[in-house]
Amino acid sequence: MPVTLGPGARVVAAVDVGANSVHLLVAVVTGHRLEPLVDESVFLGLGDRVDAVGTLGPTKRAELAAVLVRYAQTARRLGADRIAFVGTEPMRRAGDGAAAVHEVGQASGVPLFVLDPREEAELTLVGVTGGRPISRELAIVDVGGGSSQIVRVGPGHPPISVGLRLGGARLTAAFVASDPPAATEIEAMRVEATRIVGTAPLVEAAELIAVGGTASNLVKVLPAAALDRRLDRARLEAALDVLRSEPSASAAERHAINPTRARLLPAGSLILEAVLAHLGIDELTVSEAGVREGTVLAQARAGSAWRDRLVALSRGWIEIDGDP
Repeated sequence: MPVTLGPGARVVAAVDVGANSVHLLVAVVTGHRLEPLVDESVFLGLGDRVDAVGTLGPTKRAELAAVLVRYAQTARRLGADRIAFVGTEPMRRAGDGAAAVHEVGQASGVPLFVLDPREEAELTLVGVTGGRPISRELAIVDVGGGSSQIVRVGPGHPPISVGLRLGGARLTAAFVASDPPAATEIEAMRVEATRIVGTAPLVEAAELIAVGGTASNLVKVLPAAALDRRLDRARLEAALDVLRSEPSASAAERHAINPTRARLLPAGSLILEAVLAHLGIDELTVSEAGVREGTVLAQARAGSAWRDRLVALSRGWIEIDGDP
């Protein structure tokens, strides 16, 4: 049933349709503050399917529509008056993406927006900053299943986004046959990650922030990282040592990680390692916020016009109702 709301609060929902998972966030938004009511995901592996055959296909489209219908029902039951579904990398590449968009809209009554890389970067930025004005140079990295993004933003310029066809699922599929990965497979992934990340332009930033499931699950592997949410090259190597010491099913149970995600984490750690080395930054901070949080905040701030106002929203805003 709908929750009881305080002054100026509203319930808003967003779903991120990504390469690995489809992730729902329903939250109470008051100004810049976001209080999650539901935060859950299901693994569909859309990126692997698109990599293999170029389309989602009728079965995967039906699975996606069924999940999104259920998520829309959950959001409405909690009183969400604004709901958005956003698709990222696999939806951009799927040959039948338009059919999926149509089927989801027909089944759920909620439009599925396929974001371009710029929009994805801007929503990620809104999520990481909580929609507050930016006061320093930041770099944000999001390692997904099929691709990764590096976004640079500062107080004097709009977000600059670089997309790389390099993700945990794609790198694992290309080089890993054993579980846990063999030393030769780890080294092959490291070489490829270094090569592809090396094609990205260098950026200067006061801080590097990592968002998305790869980073948030890597900190679960190391108790110290779980406490301060920081990863440097030594910690990434330590996490990799843990993950390659036992099968992914055992690692998943030990560290409370989804089994599919656990198998992809070694590749994800190598991608983050390559990003740190390429940018010449000693460590990164892991943020739980990202596209979903940004989509929730953007809707709460701009209503149905959120997509048209993303450039301005990504620069942050000042609340006039006393919100800190």
